[in-house]
Amino acid sequence: MSARVSRRTLKIVAGIVAAAVGLAACDAPEPAISDAQPMLRRLTEDQYRNIISDVFGPQIIVAGEFAPILREGDLVAASAARATVSASSFEKLERLAHGIAAQVVDPDNRRLLIGCEPNSAGAADDQCVRQFLASVGRLLYRRPLTTGELDRVAELSATAARGTGDAYGGLAFGLSALLVSPQFLFVADTREAGAGASAPLRLTSVAKATRLSFFLWNTTPDVVLLDAAENGVLDTESGLRDQVARLLGSPRLVDGVRALFADMLALDKFTGLEKDPDIYPAFDPMVSADAREQLLRTISDQLVARAADYRTLFDTSQTFMTPALGRIYRVPVTDPSGWSPFEFPAGSDRQGIQTLAGFVALYAHPGRSSPTIRGKAVRELLLCQKVPDPPGDVDFTLFNAPNSANLIARQRLDAHNTVPTCAGCHKIMDGIGLAFENFDGAGQYRATDAGQAIDVSGDFDGVPFADPAGLAAALKNHPGVPPCLVRRVVAYALSGVVEGPQASWEKYLLERFADNGFRLKPLLEAIVLSPNFFALGVATEPRQEAASVVNSNPEDR
Repeated sequence: MSARVSRRTLKIVAGIVAAAVGLAACDAPEPAISDAQPMLRRLTEDQYRNIISDVFGPQIIVAGEFAPILREGDLVAASAARATVSASSFEKLERLAHGIAAQVVDPDNRRLLIGCEPNSAGAADDQCVRQFLASVGRLLYRRPLTTGELDRVAELSATAARGTGDAYGGLAFGLSALLVSPQFLFVADTREAGAGASAPLRLTSVAKATRLSFFLWNTTPDVVLLDAAENGVLDTESGLRDQVARLLGSPRLVDGVRALFADMLALDKFTGLEKDPDIYPAFDPMVSADAREQLLRTISDQLVARAADYRTLFDTSQTFMTPALGRIYRVPVTDPSGWSPFEFPAGSDRQGIQTLAGFVALYAHPGRSSPTIRGKAVRELLLCQKVPDPPGDVDFTLFNAPNSANLIARQRLDAHNTVPTCAGCHKIMDGIGLAFENFDGAGQYRATDAGQAIDVSGDFDGVPFADPAGLAAALKNHPGVPPCLVRRVVAYALSGVVEGPQASWEKYLLERFADNGFRLKPLLEAIVLSPNFFALGVATEPRQEAASVVNSNPEDR
């Protein structure tokens, strides 16, 4: 299917939907979201690290263990709205905060990072304390500290300085208090005051800046964006467009795109990825880290640097290589120092990100490949098609016969067709996954399995293919690929699942996505320039847990 045909197909679908409600597709207004509610989201580990680097510099090391945000559903971004901080998690965050603060006030960093010098090294200097904490607090809280907040944290700092006889130790204590406060650890959709019982809610300007920055850059708003918010510029159409253009044109956009696709492809699973060293001796922790990075570099290169059609991801042969990955791909790496551009030769089975080691190794067993896991990953991650979990009463002895080690995957999977409760789901997974059987559990190429030639032919939703290149073409032109990306990006942007009125907006954005050649940056622009990106519903009682977090004081932690 050509790009022209795909766009025409999507227009026809959008036209049918519009006609059902009596509108022509070309005249359909942008649907409005009317039931969104203010949310409270916990910072992810990447966001925490990005903020520390942005505020204090990359020389500050964030060394310690984070309590992960457990994936509940399709996106960690949505799960963050349900995440809390347990007592044990808080202890870890407190240790991190003290470690960061100690580095900031270290003699090697204090002159650059603090911006003032206490009158005495052994006593608190209220003016310097307030100047420093107000400056960094504005970036950490994503808004200016209130008078009460600044008074409290300055007093904490002064008390610590008096107790230790160390002015810089007092500054470090005050900074630590900011870093463990709910106002830093949670991102709150603060709303303008004064809304009546049925009045529409509006995000404050700094909340708008925060939503923009975390979506596009995956970090706290910078000084320019905060200035635009605090000066009212961000509330004007021209001011918003100027800031959006700046954010989208910045190299920092790569960070936001990487975060989006790391979440969409569930790359957090790399944390627990293990391979049997006896079976795959070449797959070590360095290969694992590089395989994940290769995926993200390839995606950001295609979608940001080259501004390519999103669907190009599924048949591109362009990527990047390291010496460690060279062992897995069995290719020479000319630059032994790090990453270098690489293109697989014409006719290679490595076409598309779904054939890179980061995908096929992640979606496999520790000691062997898995057509079922890989097929399910394609369905769920790239097409947004939920595959039901297996029934609880499945007898797995059917699939683990004593002689199964002597059977190739296609033969082993034939057993699925003999069980009616399994056949339906495996029919839509196994056929896709078998196309990846030339790649073993570590992502290395192989021509045979159990001494037999591997048959990687199949059928993908009515499109026959003979090899991974054929699957790449079928996947690239699958009509479910663009809608899935739009759905995931909207859910990521709003930190929630797209339902009800939001689904109508999703259909509208899909049409714009097709009109712009399925390029990612125009899609991001359409989302953030839409009133729906900042939309809230009508005034209701705030969630109790949200109110308690955003209103708590630093010394109450």
